[in-house]
Amino acid sequence: MPDAPAASLVERDPRPSPQRLLDDLVPPPHFTGARFETYRPDPSQPTQAEAVEALRERAGRWSGAKGAAKGGGKGGGGALARLFGRSGGSGGGGAKEGIYLDGGFGVGKTHLLTSLFHAVDGPSSPAAYGTFVEYTNLAGALGFRQAVEALSAKRLVCIDEFELDDPGDTVLMSRLLRELSDAGTALAATSNTLPDALGEGRFAAEDFLREIQAVASRFDVFRVDGEDYRHRGLPTPPPPATDEQVRERAHAARERGEGAVLDSFDALAGHLATVHPSRYGALLDGVTSVHWTGVRPVSDQSVALRLVVLGDRMYDRDLPLVASGAPLDQLFPEELMRGGYRKKYARAVSRLTALAREGSQV
Repeated sequence: MPDAPAASLVERDPRPSPQRLLDDLVPPPHFTGARFETYRPDPSQPTQAEAVEALRERAGRWSGAKGAAKGGGKGGGGALARLFGRSGGSGGGGAKEGIYLDGGFGVGKTHLLTSLFHAVDGPSSPAAYGTFVEYTNLAGALGFRQAVEALSAKRLVCIDEFELDDPGDTVLMSRLLRELSDAGTALAATSNTLPDALGEGRFAAEDFLREIQAVASRFDVFRVDGEDYRHRGLPTPPPPATDEQVRERAHAARERGEGAVLDSFDALAGHLATVHPSRYGALLDGVTSVHWTGVRPVSDQSVALRLVVLGDRMYDRDLPLVASGAPLDQLFPEELMRGGYRKKYARAVSRLTALAREGSQV
């Protein structure tokens, strides 16, 4: 019988294979049931319904084997013109290589991107789905050429949370998108930042303007407006538990045979520095709930960004969170919330708060 999984995250050191990284390029469990039919557009936000219709139209074009797109012909534009339904000339009006959903966190962009994946994915039209960081990590694990070969076999590549955090990622993703487009692979992405503003406030974006513009030129942009659905009519966030309550609830869950993990917040923050973010998903294998003692504000940006990635992977897996210490909306100090990564931190607070609400009801 295999050993029981470690009772804390700091005891874990996962080593997923490159094949595991490829196999994991599917929508997270949180969005298993996401479909266009289950998305509920806000009637006061017409851009939401417009985004649904745009994605449905693309799904109709992209379903089926590569090279078998509806419409088009042998006229100007070649394979990409046929694939994306371009009219052929140099005028604007034809669809671009990809579709890009821009909007604030919590408006349902990931739900819509997942719905597109499910509408296209099939034996004759396989699709890949991952966050931006998962694709950059894949290129690092497999090597760029092997990553391109693996992804170019897909009919559609979905990129959630598209963010360019450094010049190296800018150049890598620009090249990756170009090669996938040339291979006839359709692209879809979501972000909180318009594609021509990627990298803004985080590095000398003007020095890499050509690469950023190359990324932007590949997408038709659809704005998705609205409020964060996780907080519509709900209080933020639940009161922290005491240290003793956190420990008692973790131990009770373990006694029930559940995969509860219990960690000191400071110890966990230190441990994350020893685990590459590409392995944070594997770090949570077998986990059913997460318990933290001693949460406190994090002023070190490197630590904060690691917590953002961990929070995303927890949210992907619907892992209830029980925590003591500082309230979760105080996790990232004001100086971080005003900086270049403010949208990442806002998303993390939103998602961790949603998980804490689940934890308070377990």
